[in-house]
Amino acid sequence: MLTARHAAIRLLKLMMVASLVLPAVLFGFAAWLSYRNIEHVTDERIDRSLDILNEHGLKVLQTVERTFAEITEVVRGMSDEDIRRNEATLHDRLKRIVIALPQLQGIAIMDRGGQPLVTSSALPVRHGLDFSDRDYFQAHRAGNVGTYISQIHQPRMGSFGPTFFGMSQRRPSAGGEFTGVVTVALLPSYFESFYGRIAVNNAAYFALVRSDGNFLARFPVPADRTAKLDSNSLLHAGIAKGLDRDIYTVKAQVDQIDRRIGYRKIADFPIYVLAGTESAMITKEWLSYMSGHLLFGIPLTLFLYAGLALALRRTRLLYDEADRAEVAEGALRQAQRLEAIGQLTGGVAHDFNNLLMIISGSVQRLRKDLTDARYVRIFDMIATATQRGETLTRQLLTYSRQQTLTPQVVDLTQRLPMIRDLLTRSLQSGIEITVDVPAEACAIRVDPGEFELAILNLAVNAKDAMPDGGSLSLRAKPVTLKGEATEEGLAGEFVAIRVADTGQGIAVENLTKVFEPFFTTKEVGKGTGLGLSQVYGFAKQSGGMATVTSTEGRGTSITIFLPRTHDAPQAVPAPAPAPVPTETAGVALLVEDNHDVAEVAAEYLRQLGYRVRNVAHAQAAMAALRLDAEVDLVFSDILMPGGMNGLDLAREVNKRFPEIPVLLATGYSASAKDAVRHGVVVLQKPYDIEGLRRNIREAIEGARARAAQTAPAK
Repeated sequence: MLTARHAAIRLLKLMMVASLVLPAVLFGFAAWLSYRNIEHVTDERIDRSLDILNEHGLKVLQTVERTFAEITEVVRGMSDEDIRRNEATLHDRLKRIVIALPQLQGIAIMDRGGQPLVTSSALPVRHGLDFSDRDYFQAHRAGNVGTYISQIHQPRMGSFGPTFFGMSQRRPSAGGEFTGVVTVALLPSYFESFYGRIAVNNAAYFALVRSDGNFLARFPVPADRTAKLDSNSLLHAGIAKGLDRDIYTVKAQVDQIDRRIGYRKIADFPIYVLAGTESAMITKEWLSYMSGHLLFGIPLTLFLYAGLALALRRTRLLYDEADRAEVAEGALRQAQRLEAIGQLTGGVAHDFNNLLMIISGSVQRLRKDLTDARYVRIFDMIATATQRGETLTRQLLTYSRQQTLTPQVVDLTQRLPMIRDLLTRSLQSGIEITVDVPAEACAIRVDPGEFELAILNLAVNAKDAMPDGGSLSLRAKPVTLKGEATEEGLAGEFVAIRVADTGQGIAVENLTKVFEPFFTTKEVGKGTGLGLSQVYGFAKQSGGMATVTSTEGRGTSITIFLPRTHDAPQAVPAPAPAPVPTETAGVALLVEDNHDVAEVAAEYLRQLGYRVRNVAHAQAAMAALRLDAEVDLVFSDILMPGGMNGLDLAREVNKRFPEIPVLLATGYSASAKDAVRHGVVVLQKPYDIEGLRRNIREAIEGARARAAQTAPAK
């Protein structure tokens, strides 16, 4: 059911995301396609414009070529003196040609010195003019270059008019020697006027450019006609590659405007026509096209998203209502089950206590009559079992809320730091313990012993959940509970004592069972399942409650809610100083392959009163024990050469010599986790003498417990 709910909500969420992402992706793809399409259409427009510009430019240049042919025939065989004598006739003829061709500004015939002999603009020619420095003259004096097209020039004759560029050819001569040039001046404005007529918008761009990058005409008409493309221009790059035509996007060198530009060479002339449009116009056209899709798509997408959001909200409300009802029913069933279990375990605990009293009393009576040593050992075993039984029944009675309590006012701001010190000594060194208590008094009325036992049970469970170490936090915080907001119906001032770990966590299916007696997820022999039941019973009997939250792999948090009191706490007696442990001096077998580490460890052991025998590996240690088992402690590293590690050695020693305590040390080893699971004490490197002392005492106690369990009954 829960999976189906999550699946439905997840599906609605995915649909909401899809209602935004899918249109966005489709819109993005459509936008890309439309931009490429508009760019393609733009290229086609540029191509058509280049067709027109190429045809127009070719006609003008061919017309000029025919003009050259006509003039050449007229002056063929004429000397400079002949031309001067016929200046009036030639002037009239040149003038008629210029009048007939609007693209022309003028025609001039020059001698070999660059002085005009006859022109279409003036009669007679003004003497003293010299055009020998013009490029259209110098190109022919250097050699026969055919038809030469010049750069833009300013006129030198007053009647010559605006700027022009010239086309020139050599005057014909019988011997091929240089006799002068015939030049025809063309008007850039003629081309620019034509470009303006075919421009469809202000973003249009047309130009007539020489192969060296000099502009001859351009639209829009520039203020500076001397502009020139440098050698890094894409036009020069294309020409260098031998391309007669191309289309590219570039930031123009002249006016720094981004444009899509195409070029084409005019026949065999060193002239190129350019046509293009501003990139901003392409973008504008694309945005105009896409805005229609947006105007239609955005409202539809938002409508679909809003509909799915409403459906998700209604679905969540329905599921939340169903969850609240299910939680309430589950809480009621859980409370009833725990109550029934509490009554059952309470009855069993009472009966079991009676049996223990009979057994304990009988043992005490028999001690008086049977004083033989072998019977004393049996009586001790029975007494030990009785004590363990008493501990179990105490936990059962606490759970069933039938344990006799002696409540006292306890200030948690003082007591929890003291408990932290107790836990620091009890838990493994790899667990970091933090305590957070309010600055002001935070008192509760509880049985101090049961309270400390509850905290200790929670800490022990946390330790078992963190075999590789972790963090354990204790926090006390005053809270106010409202009856309708809690499963137990508690209301008023309480103190929440939260014990949280960073361990393995509890599976969801086990969360409702953790407070039940004898329920445990630990291995057989690792726990009785009464620790959390004692916590639950203590909290209930003290007028509060206990809750648990957990996430697998991230840790568990158990919170005990206990009624707060504003009474003054009783004075807490100062703890008696811990007795200094006295280790029995004996022989310690040190197993360490690192000489330096072995030397440090041996010195520590000697300070603790041991005589040290040192071997380098586990096989040598077993050989030493077989030769002489009079060893009081085996202290070994986990990682060692030889195929047998410290854990293997500990298992072998426990099997063959169970009475000998084994302490393992490691800086880091995956086997340390297995060692802890097998009940072997592990000391983390680096360690000091006090840490070694504590762990030796723990190892000795463990060895004694194993020996007591494995000793045969007498």
